Amino acid sequence: MKTKLILLAIVAMLLTACATIYTSQDFAQHQTRHKTVAILPFRVSIDLKKLPDGVSQDQLRRAEVDEAYLFQKQLYNQLLVQYGKQRYTVGFQDIDKTNVLLERAGIKYENLSSSTKDEIAKILGVDSVISGQIRREKPMSTGAAIFSTLFLGFSTTNKVTVNMAIHDGASAQLIWSYDHEVAGGLGSSAEGMAKSLMSSISKKFPYNRSKS
Repeated sequence: MKTKLILLAIVAMLLTACATIYTSQDFAQHQTRHKTVAILPFRVSIDLKKLPDGVSQDQLRRAEVDEAYLFQKQLYNQLLVQYGKQRYTVGFQDIDKTNVLLERAGIKYENLSSSTKDEIAKILGVDSVISGQIRREKPMSTGAAIFSTLFLGFSTTNKVTVNMAIHDGASAQLIWSYDHEVAGGLGSSAEGMAKSLMSSISKKFPYNRSKS
């Protein structure tokens, strides 16, 4: 347990120190107007040079979808913690409501990128939309290890690329983005990795009350 916590702390430190962050010049104007933000399921890709025995492409795709909603949940949880401390000027739409509204509108995970951010914001009834991408390359080094990553919850990866963006709901303008790549080992459960990544991102979240 102690080793696991140390690994997560190292990951969080690397993410915080090396991230590339963009903030639009007119972000303060958007911040004044925005009240509610929705968080979309993340786009997740797990890149393997070779599938291990017994693991199909369909199973790999299902694992990606599971992680997409896991990252959405973890970011929502982390942002709620900070919101509870009154650090943000916006509230967050419940992700269950977000996902139900998207489904009712015929927008599924597989075709989420087919709709513009202003179209999605209108469907959800929010002022801005958070979207993100997670790319994990070459998980583990053996077939057995990859299998444990996908189906048993233990994750070790050589590289994780994190991209997150906030778009204004009225204009679909990109008003903030966070990009970072972590090279080297990440060892934790899939949930622990998501929590560590999202915790770091939440600390850089732009709707900070002290900046308004």
